[in-house]
Amino acid sequence: MHIDIAAAIGATAREVRELTHEGRPAAAIVASRDYPTGIEDLWDAVTSKERLARWFSPVSGDLRQGGRFQVENNAGGEISVCEPPRRLELTWEFSGQVSWVSVTLEASGESSARLELTHLYVIDPEWEAKYGPGAGGVGWDLALAGLGLHASGALTSPVEVSGPWFASQNYRDLVDASSAAWAAAHIASGADAAEARAAAARTAAFFKGEEH
Repeated sequence: MHIDIAAAIGATAREVRELTHEGRPAAAIVASRDYPTGIEDLWDAVTSKERLARWFSPVSGDLRQGGRFQVENNAGGEISVCEPPRRLELTWEFSGQVSWVSVTLEASGESSARLELTHLYVIDPEWEAKYGPGAGGVGWDLALAGLGLHASGALTSPVEVSGPWFASQNYRDLVDASSAAWAAAHIASGADAAEARAAAARTAAFFKGEEH
């Protein structure tokens, strides 16, 4: 697998929003991009177990409204809203913490569709100071880049989530570029530039296994 770094980073719009959730400080990372396929096919790609395994990760469970799911070696949760082919909302439960993910789709052309993913989380001050919103944003960038390959027909076999690509320079370059892009989105939201860039560097080191 090989990802065009500039194309993958440039195709995605990123935003960081500061807000509150049930009276607590929270943040939302928002990523959106167009894909070269129709909305029905894009919906199938993000909700079919068989297709999720090709670009994201193996997912088990009951993938319908009210059902629970589990991403292999990652988060699980409950699907709270499932309105084909436009809206999906779910909890993202990992390491004792709960956050919320929503995905909306809309047609953006005769044979293209736009996906917007929002991940809302209650802020842990220590975690946020160390890593910033890129801790979640980089992970979603990796997934959306994989979806881009799949939507274009380049990924047809199941992804090896610990395969050789994750040890490649291409992966490392994508992590660095994604971390920098989320730092820019964080700065645009009003964050201190030096602190945002330092957090982004720590996030990149974490994803590349270089954190000490």
